[in-house]
Amino acid sequence: MWSSTDTILRGALGTPQALALSERSMHETLQKAVTRVLSPLVRLLLRHGVSHAEFANWAKQAYVNEAETHFGIDGKSPTVSRMAIVTGINRKEVKRIRELPADVDTGVSKHNRAVRVVTGWLQDKEFQNSKGQPIALEYGDPDDSFNQLVKRYGGDVPARAMLDELVRVGTVKNIGGKISLQHNGYIPHQSESALLDIFATSATDLLTTLDYNLKGSSQTGRRLQMSVAYDDVTSEGRDTFRALSAEKSLELLKQLDQSLSTYDKGANPLATGEGKHRVGLGVYWIEDINEGNQNED
Repeated sequence: MWSSTDTILRGALGTPQALALSERSMHETLQKAVTRVLSPLVRLLLRHGVSHAEFANWAKQAYVNEAETHFGIDGKSPTVSRMAIVTGINRKEVKRIRELPADVDTGVSKHNRAVRVVTGWLQDKEFQNSKGQPIALEYGDPDDSFNQLVKRYGGDVPARAMLDELVRVGTVKNIGGKISLQHNGYIPHQSESALLDIFATSATDLLTTLDYNLKGSSQTGRRLQMSVAYDDVTSEGRDTFRALSAEKSLELLKQLDQSLSTYDKGANPLATGEGKHRVGLGVYWIEDINEGNQNED
């Protein structure tokens, strides 16, 4: 079943029944939606031993940060009193949260550099064989192929530091100075901190798009948000579709990366134009077990 923001919102918001929803019923609908969204997040928190009280403190920080960033009046930063009104958190607590030290570096920039290097390895013909597959690169000399790859796509990060990071997270292997790529992309299976950074980025991107589409009223102003899923798929069908979707998604993302990178001033210093935007497209696998099929695999 194919779904997109455009069809969902047109169906949901364009009917008299939806427009006639009371404030109470809308609140109940929002509660159900948010509870459902929070479920996988709470599962992650419980697995890492995070209590409800600790999460509640994090949620208060998020409330204050969002109120300060997005809920000012006439482009001005909101006062502590306004933030207290908007969030429902008392003024003293709002003031305390605002005075907390800035977050420490999470390593996101480092991971972004690693992504650029791996993407360059997958896209640049100089680092591929005749079939377009990434080749094993030499490391050990300043002019070797791995150093050239990092110099071209890693900014000012030293090749040694980049290699250590890629080996640490399990993206590459270093056997006798031969550096081989283990995955079709930057997939840090051996680093939970790196995976959590990817989790945070991907979840934020998706929820930001969903929020934008829910508050938007213009059909042309909505952002792309589509998915395809069926709820009674056999195990054999699941496995076949998993392989097919991985293959087709990789093909699509490679094509989109080649196009988008030409407009990115970091990847292409010759790119012209004004503004600085973070733009992209995410593709993700959907799978769950229906309640009626709990005994199946």
